[in-house]
Amino acid sequence: MAHKSDFQFSIREYKPSDKHEIMSLFCHGILEHVYPAFFKAITNPDHVGIALSISMAGYVLGGSSYFQALLFGSLWAGLIYYCCHDIYNSYMMGRLSTDMADIAANYLEIPSNGFWVAEANVNGQAKVVGMVAVIGKRQEEEEERFDNLNRGVNSTEFAQDASDGSYAQMSHIVVGFAWRRRNLGSQLTRKALDFCKERGFSRLVIDLSSPQTAAISMCQKLGFVQMAMHSNTHANPWFSKVARINVMQMEKLI
Repeated sequence: MAHKSDFQFSIREYKPSDKHEIMSLFCHGILEHVYPAFFKAITNPDHVGIALSISMAGYVLGGSSYFQALLFGSLWAGLIYYCCHDIYNSYMMGRLSTDMADIAANYLEIPSNGFWVAEANVNGQAKVVGMVAVIGKRQEEEEERFDNLNRGVNSTEFAQDASDGSYAQMSHIVVGFAWRRRNLGSQLTRKALDFCKERGFSRLVIDLSSPQTAAISMCQKLGFVQMAMHSNTHANPWFSKVARINVMQMEKLI
């Protein structure tokens, strides 16, 4: 039996026949961040203090009831988990109803966009084990985005773009769990960078949530630099505060 290190990956453009595998990979890749986000939030010192206070209140209100103390503490933990799940689930559902609803039309038919999959040969069968997408954007879109976030980020803080003010955004970079630690995420990112060079983009931007520590580390190793951070997760703002999830925008000059 071959070891995972023996597998060779090939990266190619998305085909409509990949849709079922891509959708499954995408959904699992997004929702798998829920538990790390929950664990990070529940172990935050502030949340630990709140949990202890709520548990103590349950203990007192229940007439020295350990069961009620545990119940109150569990309800607080459940609320944190719900907030973490809603953030990632809302993002997933939003993308499934927009760009992911028709990958061919939204990526392959637009010259400035691209969508690629990574394949591995498993027992003689080609299996999709990774994916990455790139969307070409105008500088004005980014300026408007930061104005809406009201984070005080001036567009002059970013690198100078090409004469048309265009740049590229990378998203949907997912590697199947069993295929990680094989440098596949870096290969997919380099594929996106090569595409950006061909299209004349001067920088590549990616948004990552704070619990995505492995992806953040990979991007840093490839030369991406954090340029901004905000808490706009496109879910209820209160949920983001409870879950303590921030979104980091990183970019790499090309």
